[in-house]
Amino acid sequence: MARTHHEVTTPAVDEPGGVPVDEPPRPWRIRRPSDAIRFLAFAVALGVVLLLPSIATQTTSGLQSDITHGTDQAPHFLFNLATLVSSFGVLAVPVVFAVDRLIRRDGLRIAVGLLAAVLALGATLGLDEWVAGPGGPADSLSWGGRGSDPLHTDITPVIAYITAVRLAGRPRWQLITWSVIGLAALAALTAGFASVLALVATYVLGRTIGYGTLYAIGTPNPRPPGTAVVTALTRMGLMPVSARRLPDGPQETRRYGVELADPGTTGEDRGGGSGPPDPALDVMVLDRDQQTAGLLYRVWRYARLRGGTNRRAFRSLRRSLEQESLMAYAAAAAGVRTPRLLAASEVGSEAALLAYEYVPGRRLDVLGDDEITDDLLTAIWRQLRLLQAQRLAHRRLEAEGILVGDDGQPYIVDLRAGEIAASDLVLRLDLAQLLTTLALRVGPERAVSSAAGVLGTDTLVATVPMLQQVALNRETRSTLQREKELLTRIREQILRLRPEIDVEPVRLERFRPRTLVTIIAGAAGTYFLLSQLSNVDLGRLIARSDWQWTAVGLVASGVTFLAAAMMLIGFVPERLPLGRTILVQLAASFVKLVAPAAVTGVAVNSRYLQRSGVRPGPAVASVGASQLSGMVVHVLLLVVFGFVTGSSQNAKDLAPSRTVVIVLLGVGVLSAAAAAIPRVRRLVVSRLRPMLSGVVPRLVDVIQTPKKIVTGLGGILLLSTAFIVCLDASIRAVGGSLPWTVIIIVFLTGNALGSAAPTPGGLGAVEGALSLGLTLSGLPVETATSAVLLFRLLTFWLPVLPGWAAFAYLQRKKAI
Repeated sequence: MARTHHEVTTPAVDEPGGVPVDEPPRPWRIRRPSDAIRFLAFAVALGVVLLLPSIATQTTSGLQSDITHGTDQAPHFLFNLATLVSSFGVLAVPVVFAVDRLIRRDGLRIAVGLLAAVLALGATLGLDEWVAGPGGPADSLSWGGRGSDPLHTDITPVIAYITAVRLAGRPRWQLITWSVIGLAALAALTAGFASVLALVATYVLGRTIGYGTLYAIGTPNPRPPGTAVVTALTRMGLMPVSARRLPDGPQETRRYGVELADPGTTGEDRGGGSGPPDPALDVMVLDRDQQTAGLLYRVWRYARLRGGTNRRAFRSLRRSLEQESLMAYAAAAAGVRTPRLLAASEVGSEAALLAYEYVPGRRLDVLGDDEITDDLLTAIWRQLRLLQAQRLAHRRLEAEGILVGDDGQPYIVDLRAGEIAASDLVLRLDLAQLLTTLALRVGPERAVSSAAGVLGTDTLVATVPMLQQVALNRETRSTLQREKELLTRIREQILRLRPEIDVEPVRLERFRPRTLVTIIAGAAGTYFLLSQLSNVDLGRLIARSDWQWTAVGLVASGVTFLAAAMMLIGFVPERLPLGRTILVQLAASFVKLVAPAAVTGVAVNSRYLQRSGVRPGPAVASVGASQLSGMVVHVLLLVVFGFVTGSSQNAKDLAPSRTVVIVLLGVGVLSAAAAAIPRVRRLVVSRLRPMLSGVVPRLVDVIQTPKKIVTGLGGILLLSTAFIVCLDASIRAVGGSLPWTVIIIVFLTGNALGSAAPTPGGLGAVEGALSLGLTLSGLPVETATSAVLLFRLLTFWLPVLPGWAAFAYLQRKKAI
């Protein structure tokens, strides 16, 4: 990690609560070399992309022509829908993330992202003028497609923004954001207003600006200091009295030597000599920003090696902590000589620690050749035998993974890559790795003979097929470049023990042409099937008579109660039975006869939650959270489909214009400037605090459970969809027909007026709003009125009788 110019390199001592911590001062912000490397790599890639049309004009033009021809045959309804969703999502997701960070008081991260987005927008506009202008590097077919700007104006700032705010370590946000961006790119490509080359240039430019901004400004140092490590140890009851920074462990893992208050384990009793006393604890700190170190290499290994031989390419911080802790406890239970794990804990949100009992000694790689005796080799193989007897795989049995203590006994360390319940193949790979590690130090003859004396000849013979460079760790493979014949010599030594055995090599790579052919054939078949289904008018097949449309509306009306139940369940962290919750929603349809619609749902559902064991405050907050979320989604749907209805229905028209992007960035910059003024910030906080103290915390509890939030949002969308389907079926049942976007707008508007009306169930207001909306949309007055009356019959009047029965039943059961 590169130091910034303001970092002090002399050691310092901090004393939180009287506990001295000796370590170099931490920089406030750091410039990571990885950001500079990525910036240069993407800048070079951008240059290649810009020059590509000049040297491969026919290829790029031909590719775009083939894509355009192919997408013309695909279902355009799906393309328009994808464009609509992505166009709003690509702007909404960054805004939601910014709000989330501001709530968590992480506004500086958003400010850096806004700066990157503004720079990316300016660079995009400049490159658009250069590429499309006179003397530009490409023609319109290679770049802009059908008369639009070459680079995607609405995507480039978003890519730069999410790059600069660093979504690493937030897999959910990464998945959502890149899914929306990918959908927007696919929609632009299939609609023909952006080419493959333009989309590649858009992505590369956004990444270039994002990483350039990060390196220029620097990244906040997320690593907790040693004081936080000491505090975490104190909370676990270990009572440290001092700590000092030790040389880093494998993969630049931070290490601290910690003295404890127990006089029986202090350095004075263990140490001696003129140097510093030995600490009681060897604390390993796992930093979140180190979890992605070597990611590309691990991805390559994951793709190249067969399943069962490779390890997970990426592990979260929590997963790494749990994995090493589990492996340490399992190894100790197996009788393996390893430093005892005393405590494991997260240190804030950016790091975790594992506190091991300190074992004085030296790693195998620093021992002299004369210190590696036959007794030591035998002891090392016995440790491996204990591991393999319990099916534990170390996966990093290199010289750094073996510690020789001052007592002369070997200890197995560095357990972070280990696995429990390992397969036979992985166990054999472990043996092959250790055999190669020892052979590099003492030669194949001593390594094989010592292993045979402990593990037996049959075990070694089974390992011969694993003695391939591809199966070994990277450091070992690098060393073998100077010892090219070592593996051959090891195999020869083993086969001398059993010369009659014919051993065939094991195929460890998993690239198979059959797998690729299967994937391509399956994708082609799915695409063909969707294309065929899109040409079938299912509505015409179903709507043979009026009563059938009425039946459809009745079914849709019934679905609304399931959707309302899902909506409530999704925003209540406590578990609720689905069947009873549906009955509660049905009972609410009866209560609507005597109370306004907006009041009915809150009152009945709050009563139901309290009867289910939820305290009154959280019960009301849960119902409020569901109502608030429903209102937000309702407004968004109204805006989205109002925009669609007013457009020409061309896919390009559905994409956000350059003006929208500029306005949104302007609002973001002004908001950031206003937030920097203390008086404005205090005013906003005072206004939002009442809401944040009730409904929002309940929403945060729900968001932490993906299943809950999916259920809640799914219920909101299903509720609106079911009502819209019922209204459309009612219109068709009386002989009318309107575009679905128009029906959506009419329903959303009428439902909003009905919810605001003070009459029971919105009587009068809903009917009047729906009838007026359908009439203005082109239906005759008689048809519109009949359709609305049928719709209200199916959704309001028919559920009254079963609602009364459900209400009486729930009262007898004391559920409401």
